[in-house]
Amino acid sequence: MRSAIRANRGSIYAFVYTIAVAVWIYPAVLSAQTFPVKPVRYLVPFAAGTGNDIVARIISDPLTRLWGQQVIVDNRGGASGSIGAAFVARSPADGYTLLHCNIAPNAISLSMIADLPYAHKDFAPVTRIGMPPNVIVVHPSTPFRSIKQLLAYAKANPGKLSYASGTPGTSPQLTMEWLKLRMKFDIVNIPYKNAGQGTSDVMAGQIPINVTNTPLVIAPIQDGRLRALAVASAKRQELLPNVPTMAESGVPDFEVNSWYGVCAPAATPTAVLDKLNADLHAVMRIPEVEKRLTGLGMPPAPTSRDEFDKFMRAEIDRWAQVIKDANIPKM
Repeated sequence: MRSAIRANRGSIYAFVYTIAVAVWIYPAVLSAQTFPVKPVRYLVPFAAGTGNDIVARIISDPLTRLWGQQVIVDNRGGASGSIGAAFVARSPADGYTLLHCNIAPNAISLSMIADLPYAHKDFAPVTRIGMPPNVIVVHPSTPFRSIKQLLAYAKANPGKLSYASGTPGTSPQLTMEWLKLRMKFDIVNIPYKNAGQGTSDVMAGQIPINVTNTPLVIAPIQDGRLRALAVASAKRQELLPNVPTMAESGVPDFEVNSWYGVCAPAATPTAVLDKLNADLHAVMRIPEVEKRLTGLGMPPAPTSRDEFDKFMRAEIDRWAQVIKDANIPKM
C-alpha cells in the first residue's frame, strides 16, 4: 500500500515538474514563433555612409520584408563605436534592439578604452555577416606603387608621412599601428570623426595615405581615384585581383579583417536568438543580398551563434596583445 502511495506521489511530482517546466519554457517558445510583432531597431554604432552602415542597410531591407515589420537602422556613432554598443548592452533583452557588432567596439575597445561601460559577456553573438579586409591606399599623385616603396620612404623620412583613418581605436588605425610595430617606422595618424571623411580627404589629395575597410573604397580604387597598395587579407580579393596581399608585399602573417556581425543583449531568450540566426542566414542566402555584399568585397560569411562567440573572443585576445606590444595608450 505504502509503495503504491509513494509511486503515486512520484507520478504527481513528475507531472507537476513537467507542467512547471512547460509554463517556464512556453512563453519563450511562443515569443520566438511570433517574433517580431513590432519594429526592430538595428543600431549601427558608426555614422551613416560608412562601411558598417552600408552593410547594415543591405541586411535590414530584406529582413523587413521577411518579418513584415520595419527594421529601423539607427546610427549612433562616437567613441570608436562604444557609445552605440553600450546603448544596446543596456537595452531590453527581447530581440527588438540589435547591434551591428564590429571589430572596433566588440574587440579593440575592450582593451583600448578606459572604463568601458560594457564587456563581451553583455552581448549574445547572433551571427557573423562578413569579413572585409582592410586596405592601404594612396592618392594617385604619390610616387608609391607598393608597400615596399612606402615603407622605404617612411623609414628614411620618419614622421614626414601622414595617413588618414577613422576614429582612434578602430581597425584602420590599429592596422597601421600593428604595421609600425612589425616593420619599425614612424608615420603620423590623422584621425577623423568617421572613415568616410578621411577617405574623401585622401581622394582630394589633402592627405597621401588612407587605411580603411574595402567596402568604402572598392569603387574609387576601380575607377582610379585611389591607388591600392595592398589588402590585409590572406589571399587576393576577387574584385581587386591586381592588388597584392600584405604577405606578398613582404609583411608575412599580416591579416586584418574588419568583420561585421549581429549581436543582441546578453539575456535575450535562446529561442529568439536561434530565430534571429536562422533568419539572418536566410537573408544572406538571397541572391541579390549575396551579390551586393560580394560587390563590396565581403562575401557573406555567416556562422552559428557559438562559432561567432568563439571568433569574437579570439579577436579580443588578439588585439589586446597588439595594443600591449605597441604600447598604445588607452583612450
